[in-house]
Amino acid sequence: RALKGKKGFDLPFYHESLFSLWVRLHRGRVKTWKRRWFILTDNCLYYFEYTTDKEPLGIIPLENLSVRKVDDPKKPNCFELFNPNCKGQKIKACKTDGDGKVVEGKHQSYKISAATPAERDEWIEAIRTSITQNPFYDLVSARKKKIANKN
Repeated sequence: RALKGKKGFDLPFYHESLFSLWVRLHRGRVKTWKRRWFILTDNCLYYFEYTTDKEPLGIIPLENLSVRKVDDPKKPNCFELFNPNCKGQKIKACKTDGDGKVVEGKHQSYKISAATPAERDEWIEAIRTSITQNPFYDLVSARKKKIANKN
């Protein structure tokens, strides 16, 4: 079945999602929270400004990541996506900049706030089942660490 977005355009595959919900995304550099529509499908998180948007603001592949509950004094029901093997490295992701160009993401982690504890727990479980492991990634990460330790 085809879904229709703004102005009647057909929406891409990610609107046929496993899981979707309004959540708040913590913006690392700016230290603000933005309300975003998140969709979990095909082992990726897509986030949008509105449910009717045809293109995502950002995409976070769930390859080699982990998810955990975190406490935040300013926001309840938080969870975080992070790379358990490479502390300090950016998570593989992309986003749309102000000019509409797709650029590499700059986050080392993503903190997300759900509306309720139950929604947070559902997100964590859904993300955990969607995380994939790429053995080649572990080899590259180990090599990067070895090179960094030599310097």
